[in-house]
Amino acid sequence: MAAYSKRWAALALTAAACGTAQAQISDNVVKIGVLTDMAGPYSGMGGAGSVVAAQMAVEDCLKAECKGMNIEVLSADNQNKADIASAKAREWMDRDHVDAFVDLTNSAGALAIQKLIREKGGIAMYSGPATALLTNDECAPNGFHWMFDTYSQAAGAAAALTREGRKKWYFLTVDYAFGHSLEKEAGDMVKANGGTVVGAIRHPLNNNDFSSFLLQAQASGADVIGLANGAQDTINAIKTAQEFGIGSGSPSIAALLIFLSDVHAMGLDAAQGLIFADGFYWDMDDRAREFSTRFEQRHRGNKPTMVQAGVYSSTLHYLKSVAAAGTDDYKVVMEKMRELPIDDAVMRNASIRPDGRVIHDMYLYQIKTPAESKGPWDYYKLITTIPADLAFKPLSASTCPLVQ
Repeated sequence: MAAYSKRWAALALTAAACGTAQAQISDNVVKIGVLTDMAGPYSGMGGAGSVVAAQMAVEDCLKAECKGMNIEVLSADNQNKADIASAKAREWMDRDHVDAFVDLTNSAGALAIQKLIREKGGIAMYSGPATALLTNDECAPNGFHWMFDTYSQAAGAAAALTREGRKKWYFLTVDYAFGHSLEKEAGDMVKANGGTVVGAIRHPLNNNDFSSFLLQAQASGADVIGLANGAQDTINAIKTAQEFGIGSGSPSIAALLIFLSDVHAMGLDAAQGLIFADGFYWDMDDRAREFSTRFEQRHRGNKPTMVQAGVYSSTLHYLKSVAAAGTDDYKVVMEKMRELPIDDAVMRNASIRPDGRVIHDMYLYQIKTPAESKGPWDYYKLITTIPADLAFKPLSASTCPLVQ
């Protein structure tokens, strides 16, 4: 198996006198596993940047609540394959006694991890996958969906554009759990706002040629071609649409899930005007800017995506909860995580629901034109804040067995 892992020994800090809390930590160390896409289509929004974010959370907690604790961060490449993700997570639990998993990009892999933690325990905090199944049919008391999901993305662009009068939608969908979920949520949001879905077509993950898909979508007579995909697939689709002159008039292009790393890779000429929802932007306020500057210095001059920011927030909250609980027993920690407020540089108006959904404010952004941008990474302009209680599916509509 090509997946790899690293132990960040430099992050493990041992105090001479470890105190009462440390005495109840299994193996005298708290281990966090970053399981992500290290080299594939989602590596820009997660990958090595997610490892950096987890390291930063450890360092910050060691300066405060976690003083005296031993903490290790491991990382591995899931290669966007559910079997590899599940096998690596099981190996980490059985051999390395990993206590918690973060990032977990790729919805199919995340669902496999959710099944694993229901069986074996531990804590999983999902910042990279989008499928809303994690807090619905496939929910777990020890699984927490941290940053965004398919509903939050549909509640942004799909709702806004349909209300503007762009009523007829055609979806271009990546053919696995994430894409299927995003298409359904966006389609439901379109219909709820008086629109119709005139068609859909599915493409394989990490697809290079979108020409035939886009021409078929254009021929449908749709007002909007909704891209129910992400990362490199979204980039490739938008670039191809630009080459064919699709998106400048009708139909327009809606990127239902786009990351800061995608916009940086495309450039403002290609990305300008796109409307989308995001959970974090580096320039949103002073706390976000300070965190993002530190991250940029550690991660090759890159600002954090919302996935990487979510890894920081989830790792920090987990560690604070371990410190407050005085143990890494997952049954105790998961309750402490629900009890403690989420307070960090990333989340605003955040809390954890019984279904494991972390609700927080989301934001509707539009990508700036080159003329509007004032410098590197100045890409987004805020349209509106989507309050936490509106950004995510209502708990009353959840199909999670924990809340029935």
